[in-house]
Amino acid sequence: MNKQIFVNLPVKDLNKSKAFFAALGYTFNPQFSDDHAACMIISDDSIYAMLLVEDFFKTFTNKRIANAHEVTEVLTCLSCESREEVDGLVAKALAAGGKAPRAPHDHGFMHAHGFEDLDGHIWELVHMTGRPW
Repeated sequence: MNKQIFVNLPVKDLNKSKAFFAALGYTFNPQFSDDHAACMIISDDSIYAMLLVEDFFKTFTNKRIANAHEVTEVLTCLSCESREEVDGLVAKALAAGGKAPRAPHDHGFMHAHGFEDLDGHIWELVHMTGRPW
């Protein structure tokens, strides 16, 4: 059995979040989506983001939900096929209402950039041409 990862993120407005990520080209699995949650497919059969309405998200934890506009709760990093894909996804995120928390970085072996989604979650995007180690 292949390992899968499900990143669970609280969102204030599920429909706006779905529209934001759809503008970046992501699709959703209707089998695991309803009025409280949407299963965003990042990579077929392995990587998913569960966008959970805050009240539903709270049913999974006794801790307070971090306000990602004020604190960083996680940095989600996705690899891309090219520098153009990195920059293109950031451009789509900005056009859909997201923010770029910092300028792109070229580390020689890796081109990195990222965006904040509508709820302030940070998505790092990288294209690596080699390994630093």
